[in-house]
Amino acid sequence: MRLDVVGKNILRVDALSKVTGKALYPEDIYMENMLYGKTLRSKVPHAYIRVDTSKAERIDGVIKIFTHKDVPKNEYGVVLKDHEVFCSQKVRRIGDPIAFVVAKDLKTCHLALENIRVEYEEIEGVFDPIEAMKDDAPKVHGDSNIIYHFKIRKGDIKEGFKNSHVIVENTYKTHMVDHAFLQPESGVSFIDEEGRITVIVATQYPHYDREEIASALNMPEESVRVINANVGGAFGGREDISLQIHLALATKELNRPVKTVYSREESFIAHAKRHPMIMKYKTGADRDGKLLALEAEIIGDSGAYASWAMNVLRKSGVHASGPYEIPNVKVDSIAVYTNNPFTGAMRGFGATQVPIAYEQQMDILAEKLGLDPISIRLKNMFRKGSVTATGQVLTESVPLQECLERVVERMDFPRREEAY
Repeated sequence: MRLDVVGKNILRVDALSKVTGKALYPEDIYMENMLYGKTLRSKVPHAYIRVDTSKAERIDGVIKIFTHKDVPKNEYGVVLKDHEVFCSQKVRRIGDPIAFVVAKDLKTCHLALENIRVEYEEIEGVFDPIEAMKDDAPKVHGDSNIIYHFKIRKGDIKEGFKNSHVIVENTYKTHMVDHAFLQPESGVSFIDEEGRITVIVATQYPHYDREEIASALNMPEESVRVINANVGGAFGGREDISLQIHLALATKELNRPVKTVYSREESFIAHAKRHPMIMKYKTGADRDGKLLALEAEIIGDSGAYASWAMNVLRKSGVHASGPYEIPNVKVDSIAVYTNNPFTGAMRGFGATQVPIAYEQQMDILAEKLGLDPISIRLKNMFRKGSVTATGQVLTESVPLQECLERVVERMDFPRREEAY
């Protein structure tokens, strides 16, 4: 295997065009005979809806207003098909798409949006994932708000805590985070020279986008083409469909190029966020600081749609015990629907939130045992041959001890005792 890149200073192929402002993003693209599109979105988090587009359709310059009635297969989603391209009977969050206006210019699009009548019959929502798990909670989808429950069971958790000299219990919470990438969502759709519905978009998953567009429009995948333009930041926020199906549907029906550009405000309410998590931790150690037991319940707020909740909460569960060897572990990691903004992929994919809990537990244990925070970690961290909470035996690439020792050397950190 030739290592032509690893360890070498390689110029990025797109660097010059981006720093000189010559790089083309979807918003920069204009086509002859192009139309413009804007999405009407829900203003309430949970309601039955009735939509009347008749007044808006009579506005001069409005070409067509698309609703759920125009979509051959009105569903999509990266894992579960729980999104609707346009809400048919019920909205489940602020920002849910209801209709898509296509007009000759943006001014007309905005005027049409103001003239679409939406009657909301508001229903009780649920915004706390713990409340959402209760049997009598309002249901976002189906008969249960619990999307996914990942479990880890290792050793005897009761025996581990029984033998512990110190036990620390705390609840930690993380909040929702937006990706806030520099380039809001934008895209252009058209019919290419081979007759394919083509969407130019900044995306992280062009192949998934193609699959979801084709499915919603009930078309063979080879009749759909997705061109990935320059991406002005993503961090996981472009892994879910946003405007792709809306654009493809409009071009398919109208046989003309259509362009959509989200405002920053629309971007905030349209795409997924990082999962807020409630993490209940109980950790036990012996007199010397050796970890004996860890019990964790992690509840992830998936918002109104599943997106990557299963993958995110599974990863949170796998990483719940941190880089530490613990003989007795019990983890329950649960993804829950609420009527909050939907959550999905963001850097770290669920492994980012749990260190806030397990590392603070380590600091508190060290304080109670009279140890310094470095020593207690060196006593328990993974080494070659360690077994993780899921039973994986680590056979290589476990440089934690060396890494921490070098950091301590640079910091000249005062150690209370030697740990090994």
